[in-house]
Amino acid sequence: MNTRVVITGMGAITPLGNSLEETWKNLLAGKSGVGPLTGISTEGLSTTIAAQIKGLDAEKYIDKKMLRRLDPSEKFCLVASQLAYDDAGLEGADIDRDRCGVIIGSGIGGISTLESQYQILIDRGAKRVSPFFIPMMIIDMCPGLTAMRFNFRGPNYATVSACASASHAIADAFRSIQRGESDIIITGGAEASITQLSVAGFCAARALSKRNDEPEKASRPFDIDRDGFVIGEGAGILVLESLESAKARGARIYAEVIGAGMTCDAHHLTAPLPDGAGAGRAMKLAINDAKIQPEEVGYINTHGTATGLGDIAETKAIKTVFGDHAYKLAINSTKSMLGHLLGAAGGIEAIVTAKSLQEGRLHPTANLENPDPECDLDYIPGQAREAQIRYAISNSFGFGGHNVSLILAAHDAS
Repeated sequence: MNTRVVITGMGAITPLGNSLEETWKNLLAGKSGVGPLTGISTEGLSTTIAAQIKGLDAEKYIDKKMLRRLDPSEKFCLVASQLAYDDAGLEGADIDRDRCGVIIGSGIGGISTLESQYQILIDRGAKRVSPFFIPMMIIDMCPGLTAMRFNFRGPNYATVSACASASHAIADAFRSIQRGESDIIITGGAEASITQLSVAGFCAARALSKRNDEPEKASRPFDIDRDGFVIGEGAGILVLESLESAKARGARIYAEVIGAGMTCDAHHLTAPLPDGAGAGRAMKLAINDAKIQPEEVGYINTHGTATGLGDIAETKAIKTVFGDHAYKLAINSTKSMLGHLLGAAGGIEAIVTAKSLQEGRLHPTANLENPDPECDLDYIPGQAREAQIRYAISNSFGFGGHNVSLILAAHDAS
């Protein structure tokens, strides 16, 4: 069985807005969501900037009592999932909820809860640790709570592969529907890792940008002056659905998921293979899975973190896979404005890819002022661009050597 899989709903909570519409508008305008780090002590931190969620009124979506029992990652997940569910028109829909699932990824999960409850243990003793500590901390509660909210009784689990987590979740959701095991799956990723310990750890690894005096210019993918990624937070959630189910409901379709490729570098804890071979194999597998030719791909939403090794490796991978066609591709980095949402990045970037296909507009790569000579492709610097694209790739790569490439296609209503 080879069921066609489409995207019928999308929800986004990002540093550029608490809705898909606001996030998309600001991305097209080239606006940055990065600013001074707030909410935690920055004492001793070499990086004091981040891309944080602003002004989210979660009580519009979640009961106040329940909110007190949620880690921020779970809060972001449930709000974005509600937005995607509503966007898909699933409220009151005649669907078989035994064939509806939830697969959502997170790279780090409830680290905020872990830190705060550990401090309570040290300061006030074991008896004061919250009975909700474990369910607030463990990553699988993002899909678990989402399933409870919508009574989705099909496949339910979390994917954990660092910054590839959400894309692995989407790939698994795609496969489940494609094989005929499910009709609808809520998928994507959520992350809330801007804590003192987490930022200190990334600083110690020398992974973060130190451009503290110019937060909006700190995330500089493919630029010669890049000096690391900017940590971000939020959630990107999609509703994947069989084409048959979507048509039966009269659902609006954003785009179609047609391929996925997954590989491992098996090389280093944090660094990619210098030649991008693992990433290249993921793209090749996805192209083969989609049964298209490399020359048919018109756009790549890159992993594009603004790290010294990563941007070069991804560029080399693209050149290896596409040859001369690499120079004809439109390429951008959403992280140039949103920062790096870690385990949620693949979710929001798949959403951005779908919107790009649907609207025929590609957002710019911000802060690309002095291109690295080794990054010499068309990264859409400066301003958004109109482009009618048939096939697009969304790339996600994670610490540990995880590589995921997703292929989306513009939907033909006929």
